[in-house]
Amino acid sequence: MKKTRKVQKLRPTSSLVKNALFNILGDIEGLYFVDLFAGTGQVGLEAERRGARVIYVEKNPARVEEIKKRAKGKVIRGDALRVLERLEEQPDIIFADPPYNFDRYKALIEKSLRALSPGGLFILEHDKRKRFDADEERRYGDTVLSFWRKVA
Repeated sequence: MKKTRKVQKLRPTSSLVKNALFNILGDIEGLYFVDLFAGTGQVGLEAERRGARVIYVEKNPARVEEIKKRAKGKVIRGDALRVLERLEEQPDIIFADPPYNFDRYKALIEKSLRALSPGGLFILEHDKRKRFDADEERRYGDTVLSFWRKVA
């Protein structure tokens, strides 16, 4: 009998949330943007389209290969928290959209804030039932974008 791995269902960022995110960010041309838990890569691809230098981080090998076909930026296969610890450069923006069953939010927030450049922005997309002590939150239906700014 063949063993099958449990594959998490993709939950791509909705067009509404993605458009709102980039309206909030404004001009990101030339900024260093990290897309954690990249999934389909659509948020990072939009950041690239707007002129950001993007690194995609995704654990699933098949998704990594799909992102590589469409992205200009670097694609890293691996655990988001481990990758944050070994980035070669401090990002200006880190966007994270972990699976809804993710249970390491505290570590994700702390490591992301440590990895950012001074004044950098960490954005976490999550379900409205999760609550965080963020600098700002914006709700779009069942989805919330939480924002933290790294103090210089």
